Amino acid sequence: MSKTPRSRAKFDSAAPCPCGRTQPYGDCCGRFHRGEAAAPTAERLMRSRYSAFVVLDADYLLRTWHPTTRPSTLDLDPSQRWTGLDILATADGSAFHQSGTVEFRAHYVHDGQGDSQHELSRFVRDDGRWSYLDGQNSGS
Repeated sequence: MSKTPRSRAKFDSAAPCPCGRTQPYGDCCGRFHRGEAAAPTAERLMRSRYSAFVVLDADYLLRTWHPTTRPSTLDLDPSQRWTGLDILATADGSAFHQSGTVEFRAHYVHDGQGDSQHELSRFVRDDGRWSYLDGQNSGS
């Protein structure tokens, strides 16, 4: 982690959303990144956070991280290219819940090598807004 978050990368709002849903980025995760709406479920927050890694939006990642576990800064590596997201399981996390979990596998390429991050993430809802609490990595 560095002292200053990197600025957001340019991303075409008409391009397919990196999160894997069928909507264009601007209508899907882009509206969350711009602050026009809040993610309605833990899974949608997870998807929007993955997309934030793709577009290098460290500010969004910090803004949606629960204050009790949020780092003071976040440095995203622009040489790490995120290539796909698989949602493996979800538990709770709807508008009727105060917490939820999302298990996912995020694929990436770094230094020419493909790999993935497998995580079980925990989310909590405070004042109607979902935030990322923490995650347990499960390896590749």
